[in-house]
Amino acid sequence: MFNLLKTAMLMAAITALFMVIGSFIGGKQGMMLALLFALGMNFFSYWFSDKIVLRMYNAQEVDEHSAPQFYRMVQDLAQRAQLPMPRVYVINEDAPNAFATGRNPEHAAVAATTGIMRVLTERELRGVMAHELTHVKHRDILISTISATMAGAISALANFALFFGGRDENGRPVNPIAGIALAILAPLAAGLIQMAISRAREFEADRGGAEISGDAEALATALQKIEAVARGVPFQAAESHPATAQMMILNPLHAGGIGKLFSTHPPTEERVAALLHIAQSMRTGQYQSRSV
Repeated sequence: MFNLLKTAMLMAAITALFMVIGSFIGGKQGMMLALLFALGMNFFSYWFSDKIVLRMYNAQEVDEHSAPQFYRMVQDLAQRAQLPMPRVYVINEDAPNAFATGRNPEHAAVAATTGIMRVLTERELRGVMAHELTHVKHRDILISTISATMAGAISALANFALFFGGRDENGRPVNPIAGIALAILAPLAAGLIQMAISRAREFEADRGGAEISGDAEALATALQKIEAVARGVPFQAAESHPATAQMMILNPLHAGGIGKLFSTHPPTEERVAALLHIAQSMRTGQYQSRSV
């Protein structure tokens, strides 16, 4: 129920941003057109955003014949999590990363790069995929996929406003400085909405991944390895579509400085510390499951 509320709030906030940009481009008429466009985007994103994201990353679907070890790993973890079997994809990228997408557990997909399969041990990869399946179980995937699609659309619309200018209600051009400010602030606002929802989600998915795999320490080690390797290996598809970065298990973007302040992911060291605490509790029998 809470995730449904978060999804509704996300859609409302993104729709409001569309209307602000529409108002800048064409006054009241532009605002109404933007509202209709946003409603259409919300509907389209709900049904098709997973396919869009998978296509962005050129993800290839695999099965028990084309990728038997990986497919059966996901199958086993899905059974442990009491989830329907998701579609399984592989992305031919050296950068180590993984994500889940889809509108609900019955229409979910998980994807991993070839890079993450090379970098991690089987035990660590199980922890990563258990993390992604927790996102599926918590229905985070709808929120993350819609926000990725809509944030990208807002950036495109804001750039349109910058290059073609805005009009007031009487059709007169508006101050070009306002267009520049809008082109900067609108995508930033969309990113802040994503960040507010994403950070807490990652800690919960780490905890759930530890419970499903039964190996919190493996997931902690996996996060450390992914971060260490990803620093030197650019993820070109993610760099080209930065709005989708919050879907990944670890932020794939190479922005530094102030960019880190607006990261949709918590610091890796905090996630690792929390997982190691869970591992210790599991070893001593003091861990209390929250039933992912």
